[in-house]
Amino acid sequence: MNKKVVRLIATAVLLVGAVIVEHTMDLPVWQLLLVYLVPYLLIGYDTLCEAAEGIMEGEPFNEDFLMSVATIGALLIGFLPGAETQFPEAVFVMLFFQLGELFEDYAEDKSRESISHLMDIRPDVAHVETGRQSDREPEIQDVNPEEVTVGSVIVIRPGEKVPMDGIVIEGSSNLNTVALTGESVPRAVAADDEVLSGCINLSGLLKVRVTKTFGESTVSKIIELVENATENKSRSESFITHFARVYTPVVVFAAIAIAILPPLFTSGLSFSEFHVWLYRALMFLVVSCPCALVISVPLSFFGGIGGASRNGILIKGANYMDTLARVGTVVFDKTGTLTHGEFEVSAVHSDSCESQQVDDHNQEAEHNLLHLAAHVERHSTHPIAISLKNAYPNEQDGCTIEDVEEVAGQGIRARVNGDVVCVGNSKMMEAVGAQWRDCHKAGTTVHVSINGTYAGHIVIADKIKADASEAVSRLKESGVSRIVMLTGDRRQVGEAVAQELGVDECYTELLPTDKVAHIERLLKERRPGEYLAFVGDGINDAPVLARADVGVAMGALGSDAAIEAADVVLMDDHPSKMARAIQISRHTIAIARQNIAFAIVVKLLVLLLAAFGLATMWMAVFADVGVTVIAVLNAMRTLSTRV
Repeated sequence: MNKKVVRLIATAVLLVGAVIVEHTMDLPVWQLLLVYLVPYLLIGYDTLCEAAEGIMEGEPFNEDFLMSVATIGALLIGFLPGAETQFPEAVFVMLFFQLGELFEDYAEDKSRESISHLMDIRPDVAHVETGRQSDREPEIQDVNPEEVTVGSVIVIRPGEKVPMDGIVIEGSSNLNTVALTGESVPRAVAADDEVLSGCINLSGLLKVRVTKTFGESTVSKIIELVENATENKSRSESFITHFARVYTPVVVFAAIAIAILPPLFTSGLSFSEFHVWLYRALMFLVVSCPCALVISVPLSFFGGIGGASRNGILIKGANYMDTLARVGTVVFDKTGTLTHGEFEVSAVHSDSCESQQVDDHNQEAEHNLLHLAAHVERHSTHPIAISLKNAYPNEQDGCTIEDVEEVAGQGIRARVNGDVVCVGNSKMMEAVGAQWRDCHKAGTTVHVSINGTYAGHIVIADKIKADASEAVSRLKESGVSRIVMLTGDRRQVGEAVAQELGVDECYTELLPTDKVAHIERLLKERRPGEYLAFVGDGINDAPVLARADVGVAMGALGSDAAIEAADVVLMDDHPSKMARAIQISRHTIAIARQNIAFAIVVKLLVLLLAAFGLATMWMAVFADVGVTVIAVLNAMRTLSTRV
């Protein structure tokens, strides 16, 4: 780019010098041509070479060819009888054409910078333990990450990028995942935790056992995804590509017709009229050059994909931006998408859940109930047992737990401090003669009895994500007309979540095949011109992700299945990013359409003026290069994520 800037400045200086020579010295036309050829060839040699290369390859009709023909014609028109020289105009057109390309290069560089934060997460080196120099110091060898094998132990120092996916075997630290998820909150890791390539180690020294080769690592898959995103063109890009292939040759032949037909029918190819129409034909070529469309539209989508990736939203192609921008129905999976997919204690009722009284005695009884249930379940690995132990983590409180017995299909019985405590479902309560009570709160109810007497119950429920309600409200604000939730959970649980979040429709107790059937039905019921998006965890929802108009995998950090299955990947665990993805897509589409409309209107206006002989070459330059520069600058707004 620096070389092009130097060429532009040098050409401008030489052009001014040539104009001075023309107005101070009485030179023949052919000598003036030689004077102007110096700045012309300096600024236009690459354009001329590109045009010649296209002709030799059998594909002559491109913007380089149009510019070459127009400017060469302007250089030679002064040799026609009665015609005025257009040497400054020829150099000026080429100069501004190159200026427009400079803006294009700058805009592309800025767009690539917006995506290069993903390229920056590519690690340069991995510190691999190869043995020990002594009892204290391990021997470390710096190698290319692509050469590290699964099972190797790597050392990651503070401030370094994590080069490979693996499991922490020693040390603790905080990881910056902003390049992967767009989130600035560090993630704490310790022994036995998974770490993903592309994160940055912020504090402690980590030793990690590699679990994936570099080619299969998270960072490689993400970089490959973004690099290939531009291969899937949007409808606008595809239209412009096909349009340019037909449009450019039509423009060339139309220019030839403008140069020949009017003087042929008016004066029988008299040179007195021919130069006038040739000049108009040259203007026609300059104005008609499709640079603004061919450059700005793809650049808009390129920038939009880059802006989305900075937010942790990976869109696999511009065609999916088209679809996202017109989404009218959003279908959410529940577990792992709107909820965390992890059980936690949501309510403890020592007597009857009908009572709303909360006093010191009631709180003490509820605490004791939770304490007994956690002790009985202390050796179980069932998710419900884990949630009870998490709610009461103080196992070392001096209690005696004996005779632990699991009753199949009912629950667990144990002796706690001499009392027989049963923790389980209603069948267990009936088996010991305890008069159990149901609860109106949604979730899994765990009943507790002490020595055959009902003591109360604990409600276990899947925790709703903090921004799930915001996600639904923002989607509605953005114009999504139908929000649906599908789940395999019981009706009571699913409907409680749907009601809390404000979801329009909820379908529960579904098998994977049932979810596909519901998607098929919803696809048939959607309004004309609208699309359906399905948002799931990307692991067990692959059939539904594939069937939707656009499949969105959420919470996919480190999930190979999600990255492979979905069209759009939300790298963190926030469902509100779905509304963000739609907004970015609409913002990008709007800018692309603005550029198309602006370019066509200005070009048609100048062409209309040229038809009546009112346009000048300077107007033609603005209609081409000026419009291109404005369109490119407008396209750069897609890099902004403030939509």
